[in-house]
Amino acid sequence: MTSSPAGGSAPEEGRYGEDLFAPEDPREAERIDAAALVYDPVTTRRLRALGVGPGSRCLEVGAGTGTVARWLLEEAGVDEVVALDRDTGALDALRTPRLRVITADLTDETLRPGGFDLIHARFVLMHLPQRRRIITRLAGWLNPGGRLVLGDALEVPDALDSSSAYRRTMDAMWRALRSTIGTDISHVPAYPHFLREEGLHDVAAELFSPPLVAGSPLALFWAETWSRMRPALEATGQVDAAVVDEALAYLASPRLAELGPGMAMAWGQRD
Repeated sequence: MTSSPAGGSAPEEGRYGEDLFAPEDPREAERIDAAALVYDPVTTRRLRALGVGPGSRCLEVGAGTGTVARWLLEEAGVDEVVALDRDTGALDALRTPRLRVITADLTDETLRPGGFDLIHARFVLMHLPQRRRIITRLAGWLNPGGRLVLGDALEVPDALDSSSAYRRTMDAMWRALRSTIGTDISHVPAYPHFLREEGLHDVAAELFSPPLVAGSPLALFWAETWSRMRPALEATGQVDAAVVDEALAYLASPRLAELGPGMAMAWGQRD
């Protein structure tokens, strides 16, 4: 993928939520919720198809503002949700006897949250250099018959476009994410193979690329993401302020015509 962050300098020891996208920023919850409006229907449709419902104990990794955790409790009717995140302030309003909140780092090797019938992680592993090791740990937390569902970003860039402001800004974003916090989406297509390597069965995957329409929640998500990342984007040397401004104007324009980044989901079941 030409837009993956595979090139450039080695990633630094930065972290999501610290070096970029600090949760205390008043705009961060709005940015995350814009993405949730787009991807929650896809996620919940897949989880329902996999039979998630009463009798299940579920782990929601990187729970964010809690939209999927809320769905599991209120719509799917699961028995218990364990919501895990490094920052859980946005989950305070959701606390119920059936929602257990764990404020912890997924990379903490001492973490032992118990066994689960469903483990779901969306837009989390792509930001963690230890992603392959973490998949092994997540699979190890599954109860017999439990399912692991992983979702991360994947892009199919236009190979004929290497110079537009949109393409240059998107490419600069992936490079900046890689060099700042270690984000890497190049491994995402291998997730089904990773799940098979963990001994899971009924492994499958799908790719959803939502429409990128001016004024839509997805366009607003990318605009806010690029605006928040502007110094890091310009530091890559691939774009300057004028290019980023042009790309942001394009996202808000009726001329917008792009196949934007999507989400690949992979899942498998423990024996």
